[in-house]
Amino acid sequence: MPDLTGKIAFITGGGSGIGLATVRAFAAAGAAIAVIDINPTSAEAAAEAVRAAGGDAIAIAADLAQDGAAETAVARTVAHFGQIDCAFNNAGIGSPAARPLAEIPDHEFDQVIATNVRGVFLCMKYQIPHMLARRQGAIVNTASMGALIATAKAAGYIASKHAVLGLTRSAALDYARLGIRINAVCPGIISTPMSARFSAADPARADAVAATIPAGRFGTAEEVAQTVLFLCSDAASYITGAAYTVDGGYTAA
Repeated sequence: MPDLTGKIAFITGGGSGIGLATVRAFAAAGAAIAVIDINPTSAEAAAEAVRAAGGDAIAIAADLAQDGAAETAVARTVAHFGQIDCAFNNAGIGSPAARPLAEIPDHEFDQVIATNVRGVFLCMKYQIPHMLARRQGAIVNTASMGALIATAKAAGYIASKHAVLGLTRSAALDYARLGIRINAVCPGIISTPMSARFSAADPARADAVAATIPAGRFGTAEEVAQTVLFLCSDAASYITGAAYTVDGGYTAA
């Protein structure tokens, strides 16, 4: 396991799913963590679990689609810990419903873009200056296998994840010579509370979906978290602008 002792990590969407698994992985690697989540109860529960295990964490409730939320979350993290070494910009939402493009309400499209794209943009905008001051830092953004391929009836979500990958690659080029590495992780179908509800509602369909994955199963949040941990560690010191798929081979098929 990489050693992140003495590092400060900023993790959004840290109260559940992939974000929570990443909070646990970073804490196990020795990092102190700012857990950011739209749900204050989930954020505090994740931070308290880190502290109960002997680690250091704070909880910050924030809706990163709102003006000023990312700037405030970054400022609070730096005020408490003094710096940010690693950031995992993971908070995001799916399309509220499966619809062909012409049937997507404007407000639904805007909500997905505001959270998934603008939220990531603003987090990086305010994280990077603190990393530049020390000429070091690692950022990982959550894209999706939907940043690499498309599915029907999800135009807003697919557009948002393609945009996250574009933001990641462009920003990586901006700061490659300034000590900051910026990469994306592209999860496939992962076992999270959301997918668990889907599986419980329609087990036969869930089994059919799993059968389309070359690995034959859904991934785990922990498997994504370990990839994020690697990308934020010194073991990935020559990796920037990359998109790491964690999809059981789905996009390779």
